[in-house]
Amino acid sequence: MVAAVYPDQRACGDHDSRVTKALNLLKNTRMLRWSALLLSSLFVVRSLHADSAPEVRNEVIVSVKDQRLMLLQNGALVTTYPVSTSKFGIGDSSGRMTTPIGAMAVAQKIGDHAPTGAVFHNRRFTGEIIRPNAPGRDPIITRIIWLRGLEASTSRAFSRCIYIHGTPEEKKIGQPASYGCIRMKSKDVTALYSQLPIGAVVQVVSDKLPHVAKARTVYQIQAPDAPVEKGRPAPFVKSQGATRRF
Repeated sequence: MVAAVYPDQRACGDHDSRVTKALNLLKNTRMLRWSALLLSSLFVVRSLHADSAPEVRNEVIVSVKDQRLMLLQNGALVTTYPVSTSKFGIGDSSGRMTTPIGAMAVAQKIGDHAPTGAVFHNRRFTGEIIRPNAPGRDPIITRIIWLRGLEASTSRAFSRCIYIHGTPEEKKIGQPASYGCIRMKSKDVTALYSQLPIGAVVQVVSDKLPHVAKARTVYQIQAPDAPVEKGRPAPFVKSQGATRRF
């Protein structure tokens, strides 16, 4: 037997269906609105975080008198490291194995993923690895931070291949022992390398390091390897092939 469907019952069923669809539509609309509001809030939070992130400026001061290097962040002291500058004194004359005095900048960084003790010849990893204070050995190792001059007193720094680099002669760190470059222990130059981006200023002074307030907060950065500096003045580009002992 087929049950009779009266007009009022059919109309009631249609009405319920329309109400259900309307409620579902309203629910979906509210969910979309909440999703849009949530995404908008996340975007605003990220934008505020990006805007509030401090600008970090890392730079270095090297004291010939103290034989120490000071890492600064936004003008405040981060740490210091012992170094070795030239045993032939200071200056920037061609043909002299002296350490230039004045302002320089990081021009190239070489050895980004090289192991500690990696030996470099002509700025290329030879595949050899040597331990600290290996007898009779004095190559450039671990990392190379190539500097270019920013003023007249350092104008030949790049062509003279003035680096901050690692040395196996760690027992001589803390006294003038280089052939013009700034030598560091392997662990120290590795730490410094990651904190100095291309263009970071390196100031070499003949006097003692200045008294600087210690940084309350230190922001760690990972400055990438940059084998070729963009925008280097033409006079420095011509001298990339210069090599000698450091």
